[in-house]
Order: sequence, then C-alpha cells, then structure tokens
Amino acid sequence: MKIRTPLTVITGPLGSGKTTLLRYILENFPKKIAILMNEFGEIAIDAKIIQGKNVQMADLGGGCVCCSLLGEFEAAVNEIIDSIDPDMIVVETTGVAEPDALVFDIQESLIKVRLDGVITVIDADAMVKYPSVGHTTQLQIEAADIILLNKIDLVSESELLTIEKKLISINEIASIVYAVRGQVDPELLFGIGRERVQAPPQHIHQPEFESFSYKSTAIFNRSCFEEFVNSLETNIYRAKGFIRFPEGIYLFNFVTGRWDLESFLQEATELVFIGKYLRETKVDILENLKKCEQLSLN
Repeated sequence: MKIRTPLTVITGPLGSGKTTLLRYILENFPKKIAILMNEFGEIAIDAKIIQGKNVQMADLGGGCVCCSLLGEFEAAVNEIIDSIDPDMIVVETTGVAEPDALVFDIQESLIKVRLDGVITVIDADAMVKYPSVGHTTQLQIEAADIILLNKIDLVSESELLTIEKKLISINEIASIVYAVRGQVDPELLFGIGRERVQAPPQHIHQPEFESFSYKSTAIFNRSCFEEFVNSLETNIYRAKGFIRFPEGIYLFNFVTGRWDLESFLQEATELVFIGKYLRETKVDILENLKKCEQLSLN
C-alpha cells in the first residue's frame, strides 16, 4: 500500500505573513513540495509571488476553501498526487478561512493524504493593535498544532508575553514559535503527525471583509503613491500587489498601517485592497490612486 502524502495546512488572519513564510520554506527546505493556495480577492497576488520558484502549484480562487470550494480542493489534491507525486503538500488558506471544516474534510475524504499538522501564523503587531480576537481568528488559533508568532520585532517584550498568554488561553496544546518575516527552521514545522479527532464543524462562514482590485499599465509617481498609502483609512486592513515606478516594479505589502516595498519581477501594476465597509470608500481610494499615474505604457 502506498504511503499517504503528508499535507500541512497554513492558516492565519489576513496579512499575518503566510505567503512570506511559504517563500522562506521554498528557499530553505529541500523537498518536492506542491502548494495549493486559496486567496481572498479577484487577483491571485500570492500565487504570482510564489510561482516560478520550482514548485508545483494549484490556485483555488473565487471562494473560500473551507466551504464553497471543498469539492475543488479534493479534486486538486488528488490530481497533484497522481501527476507529480510530491514529497509533501502545503495548503495556504485565505485569511478569512475557518480551518476546522478543511481539517475535517482532509481526514474524512482524502484517502491519499494524511494531515501532518496545522500551522497558524499570527501577526504580533496586529495582536497589539487589535487585541480583541474575532471568531475566525479564534478558530484558526484553536486549530493549530504550531502557532508561528510572526513580526515579533515590531512589539516589546512585555507585549510579547501578553500575546503569548492570550494564545495559550485559547490553545494550550500548540507549540508557539517566534519568527521575524516568517524566518524559522522548516524542520520545526513539518513531521508533526499529531493524531487528532476533528468533529464535524458547525460552519457559520460570515466573512467580515470585502475586497476590490485595481490593474493599470501606467507608471506611478513613487512619492505620490507613498502619500496615498499613508493616507489610507483604518477600514483598509490589508492591501497587497505589484506597483510600477520609473525605476521598476515592486511587491507592495500593507497590513494595519504598516507597509513596505520589495523589488520584484512582474509585468504590471496589480493591487488588491481588503477591509470593511469598502463600498463607502472604494471610489475615493481609486480616484486618489489614479492621481499618482504618470503615463500609460499602452
């Protein structure tokens, strides 16, 4: 009988650093890894960040893998195993996913894989800014075998201790691993193999967030764009994508007011904005962004 393929679920709130962790794993872990990604938003930004890194990928877009895409997820897993036979499979869920439904499905419906573990990535800085843990984040923490407490360089030691106590109060079994920009020894994350009995979930998927996207062939004024980002309202929780300046294209990451740019090979500007009550502010955001366009490449 063929040994079942180990499957690891990486979950966590929007902007916690799941894709950054994946990039680090792919660069530092010499295994044949297949990745399934489920993104929130019309443009698969995270998939474009990962692609080209000598990894087999499947993108599950247009819904949440924890509910509406379970059938597609099962088919994608089986196809990956049959076609490329990877050493392991990693599933990155969208930040609004409730992983209990996914874990139950893996254990009940996928006979070719075994659940190796659930890694929940938590943004330490966001835990300080937003100390009230929402329903979805609570479930993500409860599901964890390992909690990767990321961005610890952005908080004080006392804040870190407070966060750790809160995480333990929610999940006293999971190991807590500290990280900066997702940099952690991959050996700590895989080979967990903890036996678990996942009860059928009482799934009430009520996404708190909305999203909209923006594409452009224009070149943007960098100073104007930086002013635009700094002026984003607090209802924008997460923004990400690619932005073209005269000197080149950059990967843009914005989480709860913090943001950075990283030089990146990509074709054009593509941005996704995620937050609450976006219908009220979408027009203003896009108008302010377009003010930064210098010229079109068409």
